[in-house]
Amino acid sequence: MNSAIRWMQKTAAAATIAAFGVSGALAADAKPSGEPIKVGILHSLSGTMAISETTLKDAMLMLIDEQNKKGGLLGRPLEPVVVDPASDWPLFAEKARELISQDKVAVVFGCWTSVSRKSVLPVFKELDSILFYPVQYEGEESERNVFYTGAAPNQQAIPAVDYLMGEGVKRWVLEGTDYVYPRTTNKILEQYLKDKGVPAEDIIVNYTPFGFSDWQTEVSKIKEFGSTGKKTAVVSTINGDANVPFYKELANQGIKATDIPVVAFSVGEEELAGIDTGPLVGHLAAWNYFESVDTPENQDFIKKWHAFIGNDKRVTNDPMEAHYIGFNMWVKAVEKAGTTDPDAVIAALPGTEQANLTGGTSKMLPNHHITKPVLIGEINEDGQFDVVSETDDLVPGDAWSDFLPESKKLEADWVDLKCGNYDTEAKKCLGDTMKSN
Repeated sequence: MNSAIRWMQKTAAAATIAAFGVSGALAADAKPSGEPIKVGILHSLSGTMAISETTLKDAMLMLIDEQNKKGGLLGRPLEPVVVDPASDWPLFAEKARELISQDKVAVVFGCWTSVSRKSVLPVFKELDSILFYPVQYEGEESERNVFYTGAAPNQQAIPAVDYLMGEGVKRWVLEGTDYVYPRTTNKILEQYLKDKGVPAEDIIVNYTPFGFSDWQTEVSKIKEFGSTGKKTAVVSTINGDANVPFYKELANQGIKATDIPVVAFSVGEEELAGIDTGPLVGHLAAWNYFESVDTPENQDFIKKWHAFIGNDKRVTNDPMEAHYIGFNMWVKAVEKAGTTDPDAVIAALPGTEQANLTGGTSKMLPNHHITKPVLIGEINEDGQFDVVSETDDLVPGDAWSDFLPESKKLEADWVDLKCGNYDTEAKKCLGDTMKSN
């Protein structure tokens, strides 16, 4: 992308913030001053993932605006730097490098798909910067420079399958987009189902490309698989705008939640905003947050979001809450460290706590994952979710799955073990250890 386009993106971002009230920060008692602390925002604003990621960019602009109204950070204003990696996975790495090396950001909040996160990991490691990743993912990873505020499989996928088993489901369709997150998650789920006694012939796994739209044949296969008399469910790791034609085809073929329920891991309020949800009532999603949860913290967040964005119809969703938690944890860690220096902030983050929006307090663990509640919701006619199941306590994120033989022996601990993949049997770190601070 040439410099002129890049300049226009940054100018547009600045204009967006001004339009939504950054000038209000001037009325704060403690006015930030001095050189700004730059915050990178690395989310797709175009391409197949824009349907999900654009809102996360807007959410970050709101959080930065709110922090500036409180007096900034370390007495200095925060300045967002927005780039568009355009759902192009190699471009994520290029844009991450620009944010860190050229724009000198102190931290980056970004990525959605695991392939985009995997693309940027070497950059953050090489340049020793910090990424906050806000989306559910497949686990099997713990990096020193990354803080995972979305769900690991034990905080979403496994509880969702447990819920469906409790509802009598016997046959399983693992339907996903063809990339690392669905493939690894389904590898975990397939093993988990077999460990629970589900025979191989009662499990099918299917993948389609990003942006897939011709769902007639695939949905027909699901319908046929579910016609044997055994209760069947679809576990969906379909990502991006392919979800819209998928759900439309379910409705076209008359598949109702009472027949073959679908539980989705990447469909939330934002994705449902573009779909006629009438035929989808009763289908499910597993998240750690729903807009419909009635807590004072959530109501305050929604009110601020509507005021900032200037539209009472704009919804909130789970990855937005993950950014809310991650951003506030980063602010607290910077304040504790007294600096934005990455090494100092990385050391300060484990143990940091932040009240989440659904009740309870999330904590950053030594494995760089957080504690989260797990919620199962049913789609209702308003495009919202009615919570039908919720864990009693917050669940600690597990970087390495207990259900894969090669992973169950691994432990991630950047505080005491100083390692993201410590082999508890061989008693050694299998990867790079944490650099000395």
